Amino acid sequence: MNASETVWIDAGAVSDLAEDRPTAVTIGETPVVLIRDEEAVYALGGKCPHRGAPMEQGTLCRDAEGVQVLVCPWHKAVFDAEGGHLIDPPAQDCLPRYPVELRDGRVFVREAQIVPEAREPMRGNEIVAILGVGAAGVTAAATLRHLGFAGKIVMVGPEKGNPYERTALSKAYLAEPKEEASLPDILPEAFYTRHDIERVLDSVEKVGHETRTVRLRSGDSFQADHILCATGSRAVRPELPGVDLPNVFTLRSAADAEALSDAIGPDTSIAIVGGGLIALEAAASLRKRGAGVTVISREDVPLIGQFGREVGCRLRELHEGNGVAFVPCTEVKAISQQGNALKLALDDETELKTDIVLLGVGAEPVVHYADVGVRADDGGIEVDDHMRVAGRVYAAGDIASFVHEGRRMRVEHWRTAECQARIAVHAMLGFPISSLPVPWFWTQQYDQKLEYAGWSPSFDEVAIDGDLSAFDFLARLRKDGKTVGFIGSKHAREMGRIAVDFPAACEGAA
Repeated sequence: MNASETVWIDAGAVSDLAEDRPTAVTIGETPVVLIRDEEAVYALGGKCPHRGAPMEQGTLCRDAEGVQVLVCPWHKAVFDAEGGHLIDPPAQDCLPRYPVELRDGRVFVREAQIVPEAREPMRGNEIVAILGVGAAGVTAAATLRHLGFAGKIVMVGPEKGNPYERTALSKAYLAEPKEEASLPDILPEAFYTRHDIERVLDSVEKVGHETRTVRLRSGDSFQADHILCATGSRAVRPELPGVDLPNVFTLRSAADAEALSDAIGPDTSIAIVGGGLIALEAAASLRKRGAGVTVISREDVPLIGQFGREVGCRLRELHEGNGVAFVPCTEVKAISQQGNALKLALDDETELKTDIVLLGVGAEPVVHYADVGVRADDGGIEVDDHMRVAGRVYAAGDIASFVHEGRRMRVEHWRTAECQARIAVHAMLGFPISSLPVPWFWTQQYDQKLEYAGWSPSFDEVAIDGDLSAFDFLARLRKDGKTVGFIGSKHAREMGRIAVDFPAACEGAA
């Protein structure tokens, strides 16, 4: 028996533990959080397994089913507060759990983790094909093995290398010199070998929904017992003269980011076409590299449709204070080469010269391989509450068109894609499924982080509590007097509660 399995550490008095938030302690050299639930105390790992966020800063609350949960402060992974079990990603692993004993009003924690029971292997003769190696695809593979699936897993995707977190493309990656920049892996490369997951470097040409046949661009084909379509989106290149000229970039893949980073120098000028999240995040990152940045957008205020005028104006002020120029209410009509520079012809009859153009005008779902009968009017693939397309074919991520409150919609955010993948895997293996949590995303621009939670309906009012100028606020998006969404900055705990029980948050904010 290992000595750590018998060593109990006095972690403090029960009376010192708050019931509304976790308490940080150190057991040996290991960070741990203590959670008090009335007379019970639990000890869980103190770092989120996703990116190492300090869990003592997380949200301790109850979800819609009354289960006490612990929510990561950074990216809103949700864990069962008693056992550390993963409920919602982006984490792919549970929080470690440690034995606890209460003696004379004090908490004793044993250093050795409680080893979770392994799932009974199941369906060893089946094949699951995962089409896509992004957030949804990797989450599906991890969930299959976690639930005990012992069959063959084949992941198909066109990008070389280990699957990475695509959200970093417009954030940290572009902000660093190329020799220092890297993209975080979704899971370590060893995960795929350890769990016997086959990787196929190819693109999907056709999926036969009735026969569950996958035909690849190379001409190869194979059949599977279950298929998860998770092919994501591609960047839109608008039909403009000159859009295919050198130094006109999009930003959707590691290759895109690497090519753009190669072209950027300290005195480079870049025109970003579009005023959405990717465009603004890229603008902030490129300014950190010293590039001169101009944002050209159709709207007079960036992100007005997502965040409202007040928050959008404050973001524009933030960018302008960091040297970004805005050309609002304008569209690009053509791009042409002028010596070593590019010339943009704008619809107000003015022209803009720049070294580089970055197109940030949106993305379109990759669904060319799907039968016409399963395609939705919004460009995606229709799915039900189980993320099922038809039979044993499922879809998750950007391409999944689902119905929420009578309205068909797609959500193009990574956490939702991972949640959908978990639902699909639970359904294909016959496990109970949970409902899809409210979409949540975050954006980092310079040193300011904003979080959003909501189902993206229209809104007619933004009620702001706090100091917008200092980026310390919680805003409610309202429609006809009802709260339909939230935006928070420096309010991570409140956003954690909102993420796990959105209806209750809306009702409480009414």
